[in-house]
Amino acid sequence: MQLSSPALPVGGFSYSEGIESGVDLGLITDEASAASWICDQLELSLARSDLGVLAKAILAWQTLDVPRLKELNDWVIQTRESSETRLQTEQMGRSLSEWIKNQEVVDEAKLSVLISLPPTWPLSFALAVSGLKADITDCLLAYAFSWAENMVQASIKSVPLGQKSGQRILGILRQKIPIAVQHALTLSDNDLQTFTPGLAILGSLHETQYSRLFRS
Repeated sequence: MQLSSPALPVGGFSYSEGIESGVDLGLITDEASAASWICDQLELSLARSDLGVLAKAILAWQTLDVPRLKELNDWVIQTRESSETRLQTEQMGRSLSEWIKNQEVVDEAKLSVLISLPPTWPLSFALAVSGLKADITDCLLAYAFSWAENMVQASIKSVPLGQKSGQRILGILRQKIPIAVQHALTLSDNDLQTFTPGLAILGSLHETQYSRLFRS
């Protein structure tokens, strides 16, 4: 629960993952379009990529399978299609690695491996939860709901929307996140994918967008 909190000092609130560009281009204009956008991103992107990587990385950390951890970390980096999305996963990964070090929640050997990768966000999160007694499903639920809260907050600020709208969107996501997590748990390595060209285009456009609140 602590790792899914918006108070976790990793900077996730500063990224909109294309939402700000979607608003700028008139693709997201109200509560309904924001909800549809975030749900599509959950099902077409997060459930097929980061959540699947996270499940595999938790197991790899538990056995300290370094080649496997590097393979998963490299996959995350290689599938970030814009400089902003790569910045996000690397910056949040580093920030969480600092949190892990200060909390002393894992042993030095595992922390050294994480820092040497260098860490992406899913790999850092996986290490943080790998030593807990929480079920892997619960870990994925926490990761996904944390992401959902950040996306809803980005919509509230950029569309803009009211707090009640944000809570209604979270209510929709609350029903969809468990389904996305169960799908992610079934994925083999060959099933992992990040084919979201629309998000890649929006991420590239955001780099030169005239007015920006967010880093992506």
